[in-house]
Amino acid sequence: MKTTTSSFQPQALSLPDTIRKMKNDFRKMEDEMDRLATNMAVITDFSARISATLQDHHERITKLAGVHALLRKLQFLFELPSRLTKCVELGAYGQAVRYQGRARAVLQQYQHLPSFRAIQDDCQVITARLAQQLRQRFREGGSGAPEQAECVELLLALGEPAEELCEEFLVHARGRLEEELSALEKELGPSPPAPDVLEFTDRGGSGFVGGLCQVAAAYQELFEAQGPRGGEKLAAFAQELGGCYFELVERRLAQEQGGGDNSLLVRALDRFHRRLRAPGPLLAAAGLTESATEIVERVARERLGYHLQGLQTAFLGCLTDVRQALAAPRLAGKEGPSLAELLASVASSIQSHIKASLAAVHLFTAKEVSFSNKPYFRGEFCSQGVREGLIVGFIRSMCQTAQSFCDSAGEKGGATPPALLLLLSRLCLDYETATISYILTLTDEQFLVQDQSPVTPVSTLCAEARETARRLLTHYVKVQGLVISQMLRKSVETRDWLSTLEPRNVRAVMKRVVEDTTAIDVQVGLLYEEGVRKAQSSDSSKRTFSVYSSSRQQGRYAPSYTPSAPMDTNLLSNIQKLFSERIDVFSPVEFNKVSVLTGIIKISLKTLLECVRLRTFGRFGLQQVQVDCHFLQLYLWRFVADEELVHLLLDEVVASAALRCPDPVPMEPSVVEVICERG
Repeated sequence: MKTTTSSFQPQALSLPDTIRKMKNDFRKMEDEMDRLATNMAVITDFSARISATLQDHHERITKLAGVHALLRKLQFLFELPSRLTKCVELGAYGQAVRYQGRARAVLQQYQHLPSFRAIQDDCQVITARLAQQLRQRFREGGSGAPEQAECVELLLALGEPAEELCEEFLVHARGRLEEELSALEKELGPSPPAPDVLEFTDRGGSGFVGGLCQVAAAYQELFEAQGPRGGEKLAAFAQELGGCYFELVERRLAQEQGGGDNSLLVRALDRFHRRLRAPGPLLAAAGLTESATEIVERVARERLGYHLQGLQTAFLGCLTDVRQALAAPRLAGKEGPSLAELLASVASSIQSHIKASLAAVHLFTAKEVSFSNKPYFRGEFCSQGVREGLIVGFIRSMCQTAQSFCDSAGEKGGATPPALLLLLSRLCLDYETATISYILTLTDEQFLVQDQSPVTPVSTLCAEARETARRLLTHYVKVQGLVISQMLRKSVETRDWLSTLEPRNVRAVMKRVVEDTTAIDVQVGLLYEEGVRKAQSSDSSKRTFSVYSSSRQQGRYAPSYTPSAPMDTNLLSNIQKLFSERIDVFSPVEFNKVSVLTGIIKISLKTLLECVRLRTFGRFGLQQVQVDCHFLQLYLWRFVADEELVHLLLDEVVASAALRCPDPVPMEPSVVEVICERG
């Protein structure tokens, strides 16, 4: 080949020369192949002669090798008792069991031979001692689970009863796991203080749960031949001890219900759930995963209850702050924050607490949390737990708390400041118009509800808030009307109207009534719009009262009335009845200032009328009533929706006083006006 390679030189050869050169090269290659074939034939013949010569020796060598192997086995059998004894003395139990396993079948097969029978008897004695030492080591329980599993494995290899070993294995495993549980229980005691919940669950997961998983793995490997019955034993074992562990975990979790931080609790629940999420196929039959999920769900529900209680407490705290703010100016003689400022502060505080609670419970649905993909946290937790239980529950609780101020008034008006009633009514009205819709929209956006359970419509909740606002405002009107009514009642009941001197001034109580009404008008105006009034006449502030002071009465009865001519009392009574039927004192209150003041003034003047009907008046007593009513008319007409309402009620008061006066001589209107202007 070298020649062939070297023959191709970079020369310009003609085609015939090239063909001639190639023929020479191939001729040389054929000669070399012939020589190679001849050599191979010689080698083959030589190998055949060698094999024929050594054939007899090969058979003898094979027989000798077989005899040698048999002798080695026999030697092993004869040395087996001493080998076993040495292994037992050195603690090489595994090696001893392997020796015994190798010889067992042969000894049983040839046990009818005396020599083999003797070896078998010696081995049985040694094996019994070995089994006793293994059992002793196993029962002492000082070693860990892997070492004990090795002891059981060796005992099974020695032919010990599997059923008995299975029971003993679980008994010893129970002892180790109960030690872990005892250590956890000690941490729950009053001293030393329990570790934080995350550390507690970590210890339980690495200690008890890890040990339980090791026991299950070893049990499955050792007693797999036990079949379904063995699995049932392990499941019952795990279920019993797992229940004890879950009880300790729940006790520790219960200590967290008073804390406000959810982040640490959720991390602890996540690790607790992860550790028990896939404990193995045999432990799955014990329902540990389902039980762990139930504990997490129960804790989540309890946290929702905790946050609901926190919102309710925060709301009550806001009301307490409002009470103190309303009382402080009166005590210190200083002007405090306005109702509008207090309302904004309460609304902002409640909304901040709601958002904080939503953020806290939202941790339970975070994607990185192992249990967030469970059906409960994807559906029921969001809809029935957070939306209905927490948010809707709080709004309804807030309305119920607000309405409770309407149910505890009593005869004395209760201890609730009227300004608080007014503020709460406006708060509930604001919730109805905007806040409820905003909060529920925020909740639905944060908690994507996948549950089909029915939820409370926004319209229903808004209607409840509006009804609460209406009840509060109505109660505010009654309370304020009662306060003014009490002043008027006392002023009528404590005066001797028969012996009253000729009036020279307006009574102080009437001035106080006007002052209080003006203050109420300012107070209500801070939170509610003005409202609609009827067109007012130009002489409202100039009208005076006599026993027949209305314009209709003046036109009808003035000609027939003189100091010497008695009044037509029957006709006057009919007029009073007509007025009483026309005026609805407790008509519904609208959400505006005019409607509120109208309701308060109606209650006050109606009380004045009823008190006047229970007294007897002298001439000057009647004139004093006439002066007082004119003074009230001068100022009160501007607060009501219809000034005619004030006119009718005051007319009825004066007419009722005249009806109960033996000598009804009215004061001249000009004199009444002078006294009121001076007053």
